[in-house]
Amino acid sequence: MSAELVNEQVKAKKQTGQLMEFVTKYGTVVAILLVTIFFSIASPNFLTPGNISDILRSISIVTLIALGVTISLTVNGLDLSVGSTAGLATILSASMLVLHRQELLVALLIPILTSLLVGLVNAFFVVKVKIPDILATLSMMFIVQGILLTYTKGSAIYTNMPLESGERAPGIFIPSFLALGQGHVLGVPVPVIIMLLAVLVVHIFFTYTKYGRFFYVTGGNMEAARLSGIPVNRYRMYAYVLSSLLAGIGGVVLAARIGVGEVNAGAPFLMDAVAAAYIGFSVFGAGKPNIIGTLLGSILIGVLLNGLTMLNVPYYTQDIIKGTVLAAALALTYYRSKK
Repeated sequence: MSAELVNEQVKAKKQTGQLMEFVTKYGTVVAILLVTIFFSIASPNFLTPGNISDILRSISIVTLIALGVTISLTVNGLDLSVGSTAGLATILSASMLVLHRQELLVALLIPILTSLLVGLVNAFFVVKVKIPDILATLSMMFIVQGILLTYTKGSAIYTNMPLESGERAPGIFIPSFLALGQGHVLGVPVPVIIMLLAVLVVHIFFTYTKYGRFFYVTGGNMEAARLSGIPVNRYRMYAYVLSSLLAGIGGVVLAARIGVGEVNAGAPFLMDAVAAAYIGFSVFGAGKPNIIGTLLGSILIGVLLNGLTMLNVPYYTQDIIKGTVLAAALALTYYRSKK
């Protein structure tokens, strides 16, 4: 083999490596840009202010729930109960307002506190009983879903709904609560503001504080973290509690957005949230759970679903495309980790 041929092969291999390095770092951002350009050409209404607002509003709940999934991933866990927890918060908010005629504070506190309780039970199963996190949170998902079906008897909770007594529900979705999901501040939807605030707070905590880094250390090597003096079980507990907290907030915003308590309202958000969190692994070549990556993952999924819907693509085809995007993101992540 001549020296020139060897040099060409080395050069080609180097260029391929540089290309893959670029793709693993910026592939998600490029994908968002390319998908946006495609849909803006295919549908003239895609880049209108109203549709952009709809996309941001739709990803706000997914992002809140996905942040919880991301936090559980930082300790090398995975919380599959976030969808049911969001549904629980949705039902409890609606119940407090419509069935019990409570005001805003109670309609917010009861769902959030109950979501924290779900997180504590998850942590107990995973940390104390030592059930694998996927099995423990999957069990919790079914338990919560069963409780909701039992409580509501499978029906939604809405204003002026008929009761078993033959009367009508005494309460309503009060305007101050609905504003959390339907209101605007200076033209920006309130759910989007809540989402951005949550992303900012969680990003700062996990990136710039030592306590946030303890989560990553715990997930990276639990035994090494323990030997370093980090209370790993405590941080694993914190992760599941925070995951449920964010899912609960997402559920409250969802109830305020749709103005009704649906039993299965949170379930469809589970896979989108998990996909967004895992897509975030590949953003900027991080190779680990990260908050900004999760936000970009949510944006990619939101843009895809909105654009496909505008093009009248069947919903089952949308699931195929979402799965393909997730598989590609995971392939890039594991390629980089192998390299």
